[in-house]
Amino acid sequence: MQNILSVQSLIKKFDDFTAVKNISFNVEAGSIFAFLGPNGAGKSTTIKMLTTVLKPTSGEIIINGFNVLKEQDKARASFGIVFQDPSLDDELTAYENVVYHAVVYKVPKKERAERIQKALEIVGLWDRREDYVKNYSGGMKRRLEIARALVHYPKILFLDEPTVGLDPQTRNSIWDHIKKLNEERNMTIFLTTHYMEEAEAIADQVAVIDHGKIIESGTVEEIKRQTETESLEEAFLKLTGRNIRDDNGTSRKRMMRGMGRMR
Repeated sequence: MQNILSVQSLIKKFDDFTAVKNISFNVEAGSIFAFLGPNGAGKSTTIKMLTTVLKPTSGEIIINGFNVLKEQDKARASFGIVFQDPSLDDELTAYENVVYHAVVYKVPKKERAERIQKALEIVGLWDRREDYVKNYSGGMKRRLEIARALVHYPKILFLDEPTVGLDPQTRNSIWDHIKKLNEERNMTIFLTTHYMEEAEAIADQVAVIDHGKIIESGTVEEIKRQTETESLEEAFLKLTGRNIRDDNGTSRKRMMRGMGRMR
C-alpha cells in the first residue's frame, strides 16, 4: 500500500538539547496511525514539524508526495490539523469559523457553501451552525475543530489529543465520527492520545516515542506480543516506565525558548 506520510532521519535540536533523535517511520494511506509517548517524549515537537509549525534541524518529511520543507503550500493543502490547545474564535459563529478556514485554504468560492455544510453535517453541528462558539460545550468545540479541518478535503488528518478533558460519551461520539471519516472517505488519521484504550480500539499501526526516539512500532497485537502484555496500556508502561513525567520539564522549556528565538 502507498504511504501518505514518510519520515526519514528526522532530528530537532534546541541549542544543546535534542528533542527528536533521528526518527524514521511511514504511514500508509487510508490507515489510522497512533503516535504515542509520555509527556516530554518528543511527540508534540514531531507533530509540529510534520505540520510545518517547526522547521526540522535535519531529515525529510514527505506528505502526499510533497516535500514539507520545499513544497510547504502543497503539503499544507494535503492535511488537516486539530491541535491539543483550542484554536477557535469564540466570538464568531460555528459557520463563520469554518468559512474563515475555507478562505485561508483557498477553497473555491463556488464550492465553499456545499463543503462547509458537508463538514458540519459530518460532525452533527449543521443545525447549530449559527450559534456562537462561546456557547458551545467542550465536546461541540472539538467536533467543530474537526469540521474546520475537513473543509479543504485533506488526505491526512492530524489529531493531537482530540478527546482530552472530555467525558466518555463525548469521547466515544468523536471517535465514531473519526472512524466514519476513515472508513467512508479513506482519510488517513494520525493521532496522539494518552487514552491507551482509545488507541488500542482504533489504530491500525502504533509507534511509541520516548526520549526523542521511536522505541517500538507495529500493530497493537505485535506490540503486545513483543512486550508480553495483555493490553496496549500495559505494553506502553512496560516500554516507557511507570514514573510520572513532568509536562513542564526541562525539554519543554528548552523547546519553548527555541521557538521564541525562531520568531
